[in-house]
Amino acid sequence: MSFESINPFDQVRQSFNAATSREERSMIGQFLTPVSIADFMASLFKSAKKDVRILDPGAGAGVLFSALISKLVAQIKRPSSIEVVAYETDKAILPLLRDAMARCSAICEQNKVPFTGIIKEEDFIVSAITETEESLFSKPVKRFTHAILNPPYKKINGVSETRVLLYSSGLEVANLYAAFVWLSIRMLEPGGQIVAITPRSFCNGPYFKKFREDFLRMLSLRRIHVFGARNKAFGDDNVLQENIIYHAVREDKKPQKVLISVSDNDDFDQSKQMRIAYDKVVQPGDRDAFIYLGFEEKASSALKQIQFFKTSLDELNLNVSTGRTVDFRAKEYLYPSIREGCVPLIYPCHFQDGFIHWPSKSGKKSNAIMSHPETADLLLKQGYYVLVKRFSSKEQKRRVMAAVYDPSKIDTPFVSFENHLNYYHRQGKGLPEKLAKGLALYLNSSVVDEYFRLFSGHTQVNATDLRKLPYPTQEQLLSLGNYLTDQMPLQQGLDNILQEECLKGGQ
Repeated sequence: MSFESINPFDQVRQSFNAATSREERSMIGQFLTPVSIADFMASLFKSAKKDVRILDPGAGAGVLFSALISKLVAQIKRPSSIEVVAYETDKAILPLLRDAMARCSAICEQNKVPFTGIIKEEDFIVSAITETEESLFSKPVKRFTHAILNPPYKKINGVSETRVLLYSSGLEVANLYAAFVWLSIRMLEPGGQIVAITPRSFCNGPYFKKFREDFLRMLSLRRIHVFGARNKAFGDDNVLQENIIYHAVREDKKPQKVLISVSDNDDFDQSKQMRIAYDKVVQPGDRDAFIYLGFEEKASSALKQIQFFKTSLDELNLNVSTGRTVDFRAKEYLYPSIREGCVPLIYPCHFQDGFIHWPSKSGKKSNAIMSHPETADLLLKQGYYVLVKRFSSKEQKRRVMAAVYDPSKIDTPFVSFENHLNYYHRQGKGLPEKLAKGLALYLNSSVVDEYFRLFSGHTQVNATDLRKLPYPTQEQLLSLGNYLTDQMPLQQGLDNILQEECLKGGQ
């Protein structure tokens, strides 16, 4: 009997979504998995052992473990037994979960596979920590051979009991999805497999560093699938999120290559695939343990081109920092226009054609900050600086957007940069003019933007991310600076300049 014939989960999901509001589902981070995605996730598991134990934390309506069981009983060599442990606390969906467990019991009985189904109506985080923490009096807990999960996506409040409990157990994560994955890994037996669908935001950035380190230490990453469009994985829930699906094995040995695929929707048969060396996805010696996802031709091309640049910010004697002025904290010192005793305050709204155009006439943001003993630490001496926006909108074409602050256009001894900006400087002071212009041109190139997308799964550009970029040499940056006048060249021209002036030097 096929999975589709006994599990009309898409109909169940649509009915459940119609009976509940998106706000209610968002409050607990619950977005039910479509059948097509569940089937694909189940297909990623390799041949099963004789006795299978499946963990599904945050099981929802049970579509994930049902898809996996359907795959297991369809194998030529079926498991000797199957046990499922499903965690779910949402009382509204528990009847659907019990129905799914009953259907799985029936299909296993029809295929003569002994089945045990356990539904735990309890907090998975509390239960998993209790079961995985070792103590003098703790009893050995039977581990799982398989973990399949679509964990809740919700930020963890900094003062919540959940945060305190996780921290006391050595789990430093900012979102529930990472906590669920982390604990699921700990509950796997050696050689156990995990397949999960989560946001790809954990692949880089400081908030998930500890999680990445343990993730990569405990697991052998085998497969990653990336959704090219943000609104496809959970489209009927109106979720705009860059999601990935990954398969990994709990073992120390790392593979030579990782299979990476990409599709714009859930038509997985039409996905593009490429095998990438493991040390390109997880680069040796990377202290931040970023996970790079080179899955498209242009991304692969960017990876090849960026390798011509090998200079670090330290070698350039450059620094990058986050803007010092947090406007709501300095509200009493901010003004809509310049006045005596004030200096310019630069926001992202001042970006235009690769340069800073100040003041802004929109009236939405302040243009000035008072020069005062209380604001002295927020000010920088006048000079050339390169600014990069820290945030872009979800559907914006570019992630890395840079602009030159030109002191010759703004007559003032000091300047302040708002917290939504990163700024490049040299020991807290400005840069040489040509160097600043060359750096801005490089940062605004398609090569840098595509490379940045390989490891960044969200719209934020942190100073940490910019420090990790490879850069041209100082001589190359100075040469690039000759091409900038009053505005940045158009994208195609900009990329041609970069390729002509820099890439020829590395070939």
